[in-house]
Amino acid sequence: MIGSGTQATRIGFYLVPNFSMIAFSSAIETLRMANQVSGETLYEWSLVSSDGQPVQCSNGIPIAVNQGANRPNSGFHGIFVCGGNNIHQLEDEAGLNWLRQNDKPDVVLGAVCTGSYILAKAELLNGYRCTIHWENLASAREQFPQLVISPELFEMDRNRYTCAGGTAPIDMFMCEVRDRHGAEVAKRISEQFICERIRDQNDRQRVPLTQRIGASQPKLAEAVSLMEANIEEPMTLDELSYHVGLSRRQLERLFQRYLSSVPTRYYLELRLERARQLLLQTSMPIVDIALACGFISAPHFSKCYRDTYSIPPRDERRRAAGLLKNDNGPARGRVTGNA
Repeated sequence: MIGSGTQATRIGFYLVPNFSMIAFSSAIETLRMANQVSGETLYEWSLVSSDGQPVQCSNGIPIAVNQGANRPNSGFHGIFVCGGNNIHQLEDEAGLNWLRQNDKPDVVLGAVCTGSYILAKAELLNGYRCTIHWENLASAREQFPQLVISPELFEMDRNRYTCAGGTAPIDMFMCEVRDRHGAEVAKRISEQFICERIRDQNDRQRVPLTQRIGASQPKLAEAVSLMEANIEEPMTLDELSYHVGLSRRQLERLFQRYLSSVPTRYYLELRLERARQLLLQTSMPIVDIALACGFISAPHFSKCYRDTYSIPPRDERRRAAGLLKNDNGPARGRVTGNA
């Protein structure tokens, strides 16, 4: 739990450029509602930035803060880094130092959305279980191989609280409120937010395939799970068929009926999606990305990537860095962006 005793719990939210508004507001509104439904000041909060100046979130709105990272803790019982888009490009030594200075046994350090990347960069997640927005899972695991990064909705490991983006902070902070102030307060917050239930940390971030296609197709779900677990060394269709106990033809029929794709194409798109995440969220060489996603060579990877996204990987990275005009037309693949 955050804080101790009967005094109000003080929380600092450290805002970084392009932070996710929905993730930030999900966190802070849960604390506000805890005060409202209880009729007491259970939580207080302050906003912090690297230099004390307003921070622009990912939707372009600037948010004023209360202090800069050059000031001391100010009595915070918990500090949460609010991350968002392009977190891997952020250079913020002042913020990293401030977070390290506040690494104390009685202070909870946490993150919402992609804020875990900053804590990891400050070496404040070593030895802890953590999570991050699902679009950044692959790149975070590549960048910080020493960490245990789970795909769960949130993780509360001793004095480290991390969660995914979107509305996941509501669930994490409601669990904190429930543990500290009782289930009745958390239930009343849930009713105010019109939340059907408070998800726990065993919930996954993404909707399981079985919920999208129905529980009646366990063989198809098993095949997709095998694909997702074997990106670097792709399995053949014969191997997939053998492991799920179906013939090639039966497996192809299932993919066509429920996913409108043949298995090989679906598998390729999974690998290309992983490659795009690594391309845009890390500085890994393209040849290393190709090998990490199961392609036999960089040229083969580049051809497949261009066929899917209408732009070669090198130009995709240059465009993301603002070095190339977006004159290639819309990409045919899915566009990523943290909630």
